[in-house]
Amino acid sequence: MDQLTPSNVPTYETKAEGRSLWDRCADRGLPVVAVREGERGYVVRYDLQHLDGQLSERALRRLREHVRSLRSYSVRVDPDSQTEGVGGETGHVAGELHAETEDDARRLASHVSSFVFDDDNLV
Repeated sequence: MDQLTPSNVPTYETKAEGRSLWDRCADRGLPVVAVREGERGYVVRYDLQHLDGQLSERALRRLREHVRSLRSYSVRVDPDSQTEGVGGETGHVAGELHAETEDDARRLASHVSSFVFDDDNLV
């Protein structure tokens, strides 16, 4: 699997549904990429912890640059702030990125999946 299409990005609403999704991905040896509704929009989550792997420094830099390029901010953000620049947290093992709509979140998750499903990006 190279990348999830936006329509195939899993969603969850409750902690129990999220746990079930994490368990299924762990059983299949796959990273987790999913969307949930947040308090002010939608949250894209990715997680590699159950795989005992992480994104390489190069892959994480590329992911952050790619996510920043997808954003269209109408207000100025601190260019040195990773959190503001990418719209959430991105880490070697896990991350949470924010989107205004479910469609935007699904598209963002699809892009993120191309990084976390690529074995060449993991160390």
